[in-house]
Amino acid sequence: MPSFDWDAICAVARLAGQAILEVYGTEFTVEIKEDKSPLTQADRASNEVISRSLTALHPDVPILSEESSQAEYAQRKGWKRFWLVDPMDGTKEFIKRNGEFTVNIALVEGRSPVFGVIYVPVKDVLYYGGPGMGSFKLAGGKREPLRVSGPVPVGGEVVVVASRSHPDERLAAYLERYPNRREVSAGSALKFGLVAEGSANLYPRFNPTWEWDTAAGHAIVLGAGGGFQAMGGGEFLYNKEDLRNGGFEVTGWK
Repeated sequence: MPSFDWDAICAVARLAGQAILEVYGTEFTVEIKEDKSPLTQADRASNEVISRSLTALHPDVPILSEESSQAEYAQRKGWKRFWLVDPMDGTKEFIKRNGEFTVNIALVEGRSPVFGVIYVPVKDVLYYGGPGMGSFKLAGGKREPLRVSGPVPVGGEVVVVASRSHPDERLAAYLERYPNRREVSAGSALKFGLVAEGSANLYPRFNPTWEWDTAAGHAIVLGAGGGFQAMGGGEFLYNKEDLRNGGFEVTGWK
C-alpha cells in the first residue's frame, strides 16, 4: 500500500479552495450539465488543481471526479483504491454566494472510504480524518479533534441537519419519530462536519446524491466516532456500477 501524507492531501484541498475563491468574486457564468446541475469556471479550476496535484503525489492511484470523464465500471471495478473527488460540492450555494460550498477529497479502499478532507474556502475551515486515525478540524490556526455528540438521552432534543437546497417530502415523515427536535439547514458537505463536531446529532438524506458527495464526509464522521448507514440499515458502499447513492442516515453515535 502506498504511504500517504495526509497533510499533503489537505494542502491540495486548500489549493483547490484558492482556485475557487479566485472565481467567486468575479462575474462568472453558469452552465447547466446534462443532469440539470449547474457548472461554473470554479468547478473546472478546482478539478484541474486536484487532478494535477493528486497525480503528482500518487500517480498510481486513479481518480474518480465529478468533473472529469469517468472510467467505465468494467475498468474501475478492479480498482483496489482510488481518489473520489467533488471539486466543488454545493455549486448552487456558490452561485448564491452564501459561502456554503466545499472541496471534498476522499480515499476509498475497496468499497469503503478510509480518509476524507472537506475544505470550506470562504471560512478557511478544514475537516479531515477517517476510521482508525481520528478526525480533526483546522480553524483559526488551531487543530482540534472531532468527536460526535453520542446518543441523545430519551426525551432529549435531537438536532437534525438538513439540506438547504434539496428539501424532500419524505423527510417530514421520517422526522415524526423525533418530536423533540430542532432542525438546522446547511449547504453541501458542511452537514457532515456538523455531525462530526457534535453540533448536530442526525443527518438523514432521502433525495439523490452521488458517491463523490458523501465519501469524504463518510470517512470523517466515522473517524469522529459516528455512524453512517444506508437508509433502513445496511452498509453504505462505494464504486457501484451506478454512482448514484441511495438514502442514508448519518448519526452522532454508532
